[in-house]
Amino acid sequence: MANKDNQRKKYYYPLRDADKPYEVSLIEITEAQYRALYPEIWATQKREQYHHRCMCPKKYIWKCDANCDLCEYSAAGDRLSLDVPTEDGNVNMYDAIPDRESTMEDVISDAILLKELIERFRKLDPDADLIIEMFKEEFSDRKIAERLGRKQRTFADQMKRIRKELHKLID
Repeated sequence: MANKDNQRKKYYYPLRDADKPYEVSLIEITEAQYRALYPEIWATQKREQYHHRCMCPKKYIWKCDANCDLCEYSAAGDRLSLDVPTEDGNVNMYDAIPDRESTMEDVISDAILLKELIERFRKLDPDADLIIEMFKEEFSDRKIAERLGRKQRTFADQMKRIRKELHKLID
């Protein structure tokens, strides 16, 4: 009867046939080779699965050698480079991506709207500047009400009414 501790665990690596890349055979490797190769393979598998580019059935995951270009289950063939020129050949896809930065008109209109909201807030509550400062410092409604000498529920109701009024300006 053989002792399980004395038996060596066998490790395998999928090797693709050069002539038929979809055919894979397993070759025996050492534990050191296994520990050096497989973390990268597993990371590639997980990344490709997460991005829905690996469509390998679970029963064939043993075939994976992280060479997705040769894998029959890879959906990565439809990936495009941003450097590929467009159909007219004038620009590439990277140049065609819209800029997500705010335009100067948006910044100016937001500043004008903020100024109007603050002016309206000052008309609705005489302590508006103090309330704004305390909100900036992330005071709770309870602390703000306490500093203003108001009841917390009264302050909350006033803020609700003021927010409704300010939302009318935004819309």
